[in-house]
Amino acid sequence: MSEHVKSDERRKSLKKRVVQWVKCSLLPPVAASVIRGVAQSMRCETHGHEAVDALYREGRHIILAFWHAQQLMIPIGYRGAGSHVLISQHGDGEIIARIIARFGHQAVRGSSTRGGAGALRALIRLGRSGQDVVVTPDGPKGPRHVAKLGVIQLAKATGLPIVPLAFACSKKNSSRAGTVTWSRIHFPAAYSSMETPSGFRVTQTTRRWKCPALNLRRPSIG
Repeated sequence: MSEHVKSDERRKSLKKRVVQWVKCSLLPPVAASVIRGVAQSMRCETHGHEAVDALYREGRHIILAFWHAQQLMIPIGYRGAGSHVLISQHGDGEIIARIIARFGHQAVRGSSTRGGAGALRALIRLGRSGQDVVVTPDGPKGPRHVAKLGVIQLAKATGLPIVPLAFACSKKNSSRAGTVTWSRIHFPAAYSSMETPSGFRVTQTTRRWKCPALNLRRPSIG
């Protein structure tokens, strides 16, 4: 192998390590700060939280479920003391795991496409031991807003109630990143208004979730 080829490979390897370092070391604290900053700049309203608070007062725990597209602002709406979140084993999953750690959450790595069985067993153990567990029913690859059966299996195995959580923000002041992906990640702009409805009434029709509690004021999703 020529010296030129070796040098080129070393440069590529160094570039890859630098990019990975930036993603895993610099991006998580910056992202967490941005999420907190945006949340502090917003006028927030919460709906349906009374039943959730009552569960916590009774010493009970929950399965928190939200759509994959809304994951960025969910840490702001969570009302518990800390949870275990199902996160895929994809490379970007490590970034998400480090971001949520800054909000007091721990990651359980796995998904329906990779490491799912082991992750489900881990979540069941955690749920039975008295921990909140968190899932995105339409992750990791969609289809968007179509719930898979894993969350139902988790609730059946642990006996924990499923609590749907969502956020909605004023459309004219909101932005949406990742629109080229299936999930279309939602992220509100600073100084917009946000609502975080939650509730227990979940019905399943052709594997799609409908949560009446999420339609209390029919906010627009930006």
